[in-house]
Amino acid sequence: MYDIFSKEKVLKKENDLKEVIEVDFREKNSLVPSEIIKQGLTINFKQLKTGDYIVKGVVIERKSVSDFFSSVFDKRLFNQLENLKQYEKNLLIVEGNLNKDSRMHENALRGLLLSIGLNYKVPIIFTKNEEETSIYISLIAKKEKRGFSLNQKKKDLSQNEELQFILESFSGVGPIKARSLLEKFKTLKKIFSSSEKDLSYILGNNSKNFLEIIKRKYS
Repeated sequence: MYDIFSKEKVLKKENDLKEVIEVDFREKNSLVPSEIIKQGLTINFKQLKTGDYIVKGVVIERKSVSDFFSSVFDKRLFNQLENLKQYEKNLLIVEGNLNKDSRMHENALRGLLLSIGLNYKVPIIFTKNEEETSIYISLIAKKEKRGFSLNQKKKDLSQNEELQFILESFSGVGPIKARSLLEKFKTLKKIFSSSEKDLSYILGNNSKNFLEIIKRKYS
C-alpha cells in the first residue's frame, strides 16, 4: 500500500534542510532574488538592520556600480561599512563594470578600494551582473559553515550572552559594540539610562536612534 504520510515526512525533512537566505525587502526591485531561487534556494524577504542579504551568518551588502559611487559621494558607504564590520563575516559585492562607469580618478578609486579592504577589513567581490551575484550568494549558502553573532541563536546562552543578545537586537548594534557597551557600563540598566553623549563614544551616530527606541511607546 502507498503510504502518503511517509512521503510527506520525507518532503518535510528535505524542506527543513534547505538553506533560507534572508533578503532585505528593498531587494525586491533587483533580479538577484529570483536568480537565487533558480539556484534551488529559498529566500525570505524582511527588513534587515545591516546589509542586503544574510547567508549562513555572512552579511552581504550588494551595490550596483552606480549606487556604489553615489554612496561614496553622499557618505552612505562608510556608515554601511562600519555596520558591516560589526559582524564576524561580511562581504561587499559591487555589480557592474567598475572601470567603465567610474566617476572617480583611478588613483582615488584605488585608494578607496584599499581603504575598504585594509581599514574597514571588508572583503570585496566584483560581479558582471545580477546573475553572477546570485551565483556567489548561492555558493556561500551551499559551502559556508554557520557561525555568526548571538542574534542567530536563542538557546543555551550564558548570562553574559543573554545581555549581549538583547543589545544586538538594536539597529546598528553588532557583536563588537554590544560587548563594548557591556564592558563599559556593566548592566543594561546603566546602558539604557546613559546620555546620548556617553553612548556616542561607542555607538557614534547610532546613539540617538538607540535612545529613541528605548523611549518609544508600544501602540
